[in-house]
Amino acid sequence: VVFIKVKYNFIIMRLNMKVLNVNTKSLIRNWFIVDADNMIIGRIASRIALVLRGKHKPIFMYNVDVGDFVIVINAEKAKFTSDKESKKKYFRYTGYIGGCKVNIAKDQLRKYPERVIVSAIRGMLPRGALGRKILKKLKVYKGSLHPHLAQKPKLFNYY
Repeated sequence: VVFIKVKYNFIIMRLNMKVLNVNTKSLIRNWFIVDADNMIIGRIASRIALVLRGKHKPIFMYNVDVGDFVIVINAEKAKFTSDKESKKKYFRYTGYIGGCKVNIAKDQLRKYPERVIVSAIRGMLPRGALGRKILKKLKVYKGSLHPHLAQKPKLFNYY
């Protein structure tokens, strides 16, 4: 405690706190693998976003990318809760006049399962340059094969 000052009948205390600065070049990033087989998309996305962001680490800083890499396999076997498969809509825009395209979640999951997982996780990350940088550490694959065996990914416990 540096000093205590009484002002307007309130006691104001100043504490000496050390601020932790993280050097991202010397940071050790782990690789985790998540099997999305029979997993609920929103629940698994929230836990993946937490790891991508780095909130599971004691050195977490909200303005620095300290998270780990995440590989998601079997994305086509993930599922939605309740009736989201028929009611949830995915919009994209072609860039032309009247070029708004709409897919329902069932068709999107059948055709492009990677987009569904990435879209769910993107919504849970910060907007802006930091969010785009964090999202690059996410790798999503349709089947059970992935090209990241050399990184020796660890199985991710999400519950």
